[in-house]
Amino acid sequence: MDSSEHGPAMSSTGVASGWNPPPGLTEEEAEEMQVELIKVEDEIETLRQVLVAKERHAAELKRRLGIGPLSEIKQNLTKGWHEVQCSNAYKRTQETLSQAGQMTSAAFSSMGSAIRNQFGEMRNSPSFKTFEDKVENMKYKVMGQTNEESDRSPTSNNAP
Repeated sequence: MDSSEHGPAMSSTGVASGWNPPPGLTEEEAEEMQVELIKVEDEIETLRQVLVAKERHAAELKRRLGIGPLSEIKQNLTKGWHEVQCSNAYKRTQETLSQAGQMTSAAFSSMGSAIRNQFGEMRNSPSFKTFEDKVENMKYKVMGQTNEESDRSPTSNNAP
């Protein structure tokens, strides 16, 4: 291939010949920056290769230790949950919910006491006593007699 097929001819520093530096930069400054850019891009590529090699090495160590993907996920979740529990937001929320639970429990307890007292008062009221008497009378009329009377009847004393 001919160098003209690659676009404009490049100088040894990678700057195209006939290239004009941006305003405010001399051609020499632009060439220095171009050289620095090439070095930085080379360093980035080297770091990528090192990272890939280290990831492979870590994967091999995990395989040899018997650390599989599931145990890794479990470990990450455990660590994450621990970090959440140690966070200030979690602690404040936990305290707030605990206080709300205690207040709700106290409210239900006092409501239960109030209902129990209301039923006690209602049971002792004249209206309830009248209703209770009517139910007893109805029971007597339907059954014919109370359990106590049937226990004293002569037929129950005669065993077969």
